[in-house]
This record gives sequence, structure tokens and C-alpha cells, in this order.
Amino acid sequence: MKMGRFGYAFQGYDPAKHVRVSVREVDVSHKHAREVAVSVKGLSLDSARDYLQAVINKQRAVPFARYNKQVGHKADPGVMAGRYPQKTAAVFIKAIEGLESNADYKGMDMDRLKIINATVHKGVLVKRFTPRAMGRASPKNNVRTHIELVATEV
Repeated sequence: MKMGRFGYAFQGYDPAKHVRVSVREVDVSHKHAREVAVSVKGLSLDSARDYLQAVINKQRAVPFARYNKQVGHKADPGVMAGRYPQKTAAVFIKAIEGLESNADYKGMDMDRLKIINATVHKGVLVKRFTPRAMGRASPKNNVRTHIELVATEV
């Protein structure tokens, strides 16, 4: 069986100083993933993991800048509209663990790694139907999500 090849969105990748990870076709909201990606960009791996764990525990909110229609305000400092996307935060923690594993394989210093790029793309559209009354059906579509993280030593 031949697997399909994919490319990364990050331009200017240097294998000597960058480390990257990609998570493909995960079943999370691409809108939530976009907001989490904006939140973790620029953080070190330890602080990003701590932040995402606090999101899962509903102690810190993820600010929603673009997709914030009818999103309530949070008491978290610096967050106007925000939510606690727990499922997406768990997937990002797994991606950060993969990033650490790749960096360990390359012999990089874990304490100096910083996320410089976090990219989210829409994946395939899974089309289904849900039955309705009188023999009708309504579409039930689900969009998968691609997540890419790139880190470098600072």
C-alpha cells in the first residue's frame, strides 16, 4: 500500500535548527484549533503544555479573536471572548509531545525550544446523513483538521 505524501506550510525549514511535527486528519473543530494555534505560538514547549493543561482543567481560557460570535466573556485577564476547547487542547498536547520526541532525536536542548509556527488547515470533509421524520434525511458533515507545529532553539 502506497501512502500519500504531504508538504508542510512552513517555509524556510532548516533541519539543523528547526524541528517540526504534523498531525493529520484529527476530528477536532478547525475553528477551535485555529484559536489554540494562535495562543501557543511564541511559547516555549513547557509553558505551552502548562497553558493547554490549564485550558483542559478550565482554569485558563483561550481567547477567540476571529470566531467569536455569541462567545461569552471570560474572567481570565486579557481575554474578552473566549472558550475552553478541551478536545483541541488535548490534541495539541499530543503534538507537543511529538515535537519533543523529534527534538530529542535530533539532540536539541528541550529547555530552549520555542514554538515559532503553528498552522491549522482544513482536512477532508466526511459526509453523512442523519435520519429525519417522514423518510427524509439531513446532511451531517464533519471537517477533519491538519495541525502543524514548528519549533526552534532560542
